Amino acid sequence: MGKLSTHVLDTMRGRPAAGMKIELRRVPGHELVKTLATNADGRTDELMLGPEEMREGEYELSFHLGAYFGESKFLDVVPVRFRISDVAQGYHVPLLCTPWSYATYRGS
Repeated sequence: MGKLSTHVLDTMRGRPAAGMKIELRRVPGHELVKTLATNADGRTDELMLGPEEMREGEYELSFHLGAYFGESKFLDVVPVRFRISDVAQGYHVPLLCTPWSYATYRGS
C-alpha cells in the first residue's frame, strides 16, 4: 500500500527533532496539502499521505528548521522537492539536520 512518511533527526544534539513543523505541498501551484509537527520520536503521528491520498506528481516537504532551532539564523525553511511516480509504493523522506546543514534521501 502506498504512503508518504518522514522522520527528522537533530544531528547537532544527537536525538529526534521533536516539535518541528512540516508542510506538504503539491507542485506546481504550491497547494498546501497538510501541515504536521513531529512527535518525540521525530516522526509525525499521522502519515503525510495515506494510501487513499496518494496521487502521482511533484511534491515539496518544507521543514521549518529556523523555528525548531530557535536562535539559529542560517537555515530557516528547508524545501525537499520530489516526485511520486507509483502510488502503490511507500515513499519515506527523512531529514538529518543541524542549524547549518541538512541531508536527505529516499528511505524505506
